[in-house]
Amino acid sequence: MGSYTERAIETMARYRTAAQELSDAKAATVPELFAHWSGEGIGYQTGGRVQYNGLLYKCLTAHTSQESWTPDKSPSLWVRIDDPAIEWPEWRAPQGSEDAYPMGAKVSHNGKRYVSQIDANTAEPGTDERWWKEQA
Repeated sequence: MGSYTERAIETMARYRTAAQELSDAKAATVPELFAHWSGEGIGYQTGGRVQYNGLLYKCLTAHTSQESWTPDKSPSLWVRIDDPAIEWPEWRAPQGSEDAYPMGAKVSHNGKRYVSQIDANTAEPGTDERWWKEQA
C-alpha cells in the first residue's frame, strides 16, 4: 500500500474517469471532478468537459488551447453546462445545433422569463413569441 497521498491521488483519478460517463446535468453538479481548463497548449476534444472559474464547460470544437481562448470568452469552442438546480438560467446565444435550446427549455433574458416553443431554438428570447413564450 502506498502513502495516504498516493491513495488519494489514485482514488481521485478513478472518480475523474468515472465522471466522464455522467450526463451533462449530473456532471454540472460536480464540476470539481473535471480538470481545470489550461491555456498552455492543451489539446481538447469535442465533447470533453473542463471546469473554469467554478463552472463546467463542454468543448464544441476540437482545438489546442491558447491563453486568450478561455471557455467564458470563446463560445465557438465552449458551451457552459448549467446547474440543473437553476430553474431559469440566463439565456446564452447558441453557436449551432449542438447547443440550441430544446422545446420546453426555460431561460431568463433581460429580466424576463421565457419557455422555448420549438426544438433546436437558436432565436433570442423576446424577439418573436413563436420561438419563446414569455412567462408571467
